[in-house]
Amino acid sequence: MRTKVSGNAFDFKLFYRLMKYVKKYKLQFVLSTVGVFTLAGLSAVKPILNRYIIDDFIINKNAKELLIFSLIVLGVLLFEVIVQFFFIFYTNWIGQHIIKDIRIELFQKVLRFRMQYFNGTPVGKLVTRLVSDIETIASIFGQGLFSIISDLLQMIVVMIVMLWMNWKLALIVFAVLPIIIYATKIFQIKIKSAFQDVRNQVSNLNTFVQERLSGMKIVQLFSREKTEYESFVEINKKHQDAHIRTVWYYSIFFPIVEILSSLTLGVVVWYGGLGAAIDGDPSFGTITSFIMMSSMLFRPLRQIADKFNTLQMGMVATERVFGILDEKEHEINEGTIKATSIKGKISFQDVKFSYVEDEQVLKGISFEVEQGQTVAVVGATGAGKSTIINLLNRFYDIDEGVITVDDIPIQAYSLASLRSQIGVVLQDVFLFSDTILNNITLNDTSITLELVQDAAKKIGIHDFIMSLPGGYDFNVKERGGMLSVGQRQLIAFIRAYVSKPAILVLDEATSSIDAQSERLIQKATKTITKDRTSIIIAHRLATIKKADKIIVMEKGKIVEQGTHKELLKKNGYYSKLYEIQFDTPLAS
Repeated sequence: MRTKVSGNAFDFKLFYRLMKYVKKYKLQFVLSTVGVFTLAGLSAVKPILNRYIIDDFIINKNAKELLIFSLIVLGVLLFEVIVQFFFIFYTNWIGQHIIKDIRIELFQKVLRFRMQYFNGTPVGKLVTRLVSDIETIASIFGQGLFSIISDLLQMIVVMIVMLWMNWKLALIVFAVLPIIIYATKIFQIKIKSAFQDVRNQVSNLNTFVQERLSGMKIVQLFSREKTEYESFVEINKKHQDAHIRTVWYYSIFFPIVEILSSLTLGVVVWYGGLGAAIDGDPSFGTITSFIMMSSMLFRPLRQIADKFNTLQMGMVATERVFGILDEKEHEINEGTIKATSIKGKISFQDVKFSYVEDEQVLKGISFEVEQGQTVAVVGATGAGKSTIINLLNRFYDIDEGVITVDDIPIQAYSLASLRSQIGVVLQDVFLFSDTILNNITLNDTSITLELVQDAAKKIGIHDFIMSLPGGYDFNVKERGGMLSVGQRQLIAFIRAYVSKPAILVLDEATSSIDAQSERLIQKATKTITKDRTSIIIAHRLATIKKADKIIVMEKGKIVEQGTHKELLKKNGYYSKLYEIQFDTPLAS
């Protein structure tokens, strides 16, 4: 939906909040402010010197004084160039340092969100906020705020000088200003609306492209190239139309201002020239200075409209970014207890949870895992198995009930310390575009190469890694594309192992790999789970026969618990799953 657009250039409350980031850079801000006033003052000096040169030295043919004043003008111009350099440099310097600080704060905030936020927020939208929107904020300082203030001060100074030189000519120039200001106001409102459309379409385009590139394999496997191409053409067309809308407003506004300023300049030359020809008032120097000052008045006025657009773009981007920074609903509330010596006892007590309101996924489940036990959770797809892991890691918070680790509610633990004690191997392994070593250690300097190699040898993948170019320094590329599914799974297994967790979670860890890799993982599992609390979520019942306890789930409820042999004897849910999977009828 399109956001209602006001005529305000920006929200002052929002702007005040943004300016708090300037506190760290007070010196540069002061220098930029001094530059604003200096440039405004210099704008008055040039036309005054110009009038003196023409009236007193050129017309009166005073060559000596003309040379002196020409050198003064040259000095003023050189000084203006120097001031302009520092003004441009420091205003942009401030902008870049502020967006660096905001980007760090925003990324740190995003890292603290629950998974629920990422489930409902397109990646492309977050990329837009973190990259292009924040970059747009820099323009508030570089091309927006300071430039607008400088131009406004210059216009005020020029208007005062005009009135001082010749009030009649000044009134002629001022007569057209209300029309230009009104046109600028209309342009400002329209261009802000157009820009908001542009930002929305940029976000949509980023989201579409990012998702299709990530899912290119699916697109090609199902021959969706034509459909996705057509969808892209449509989205790109909307993006183009949004930009053309801004071009349309520019193409109307600037010619109107140019015509009005040209007509005004023509009237000034005609009226002033007529007066000079009749009675010598105004002087030729005054007329020439008015021609110069008219340009100095109208040019900033045209540019201010464009700079207001830049300022508005920056403020809209600021509002979007601060919207994420102000997000409280999806932020995780941390506890204070450090989980440094967890033994591994886990308890779920009447836990209820729903991803979507009023659609419960877990319907009051209760179970306990003693220290050092291996517990398996089985059930049909959608039974709620993986949700147990999501809740244990606090990716989501429960609706009702209590989850404890070592008899302490998990909400009481600090998040980082809790998760550091839980090693997880997921079915869908994510590897970064980095070396095998860094994907295993995740840049944790306390995990040495020797420790990683020792773990790889125990699992039986060391020889394979050493056969790759560079060995443990082999770059697996984006999402581990250079490795097979089974190899990625084994890398993830080592990653969980070397972190030495008190609790180990294998979420469908062997469901997508070949038989050889599965045998390697099953062999390693015996070593990894020894004296360590382990939760294994599996479809393959053959991998969990030796579990100390098997929990059978059905539609968000626990329907059976027991050992493999005990559950087979019950001839219930588990036995039916076993019979279906192995196609082996059980003796009645």
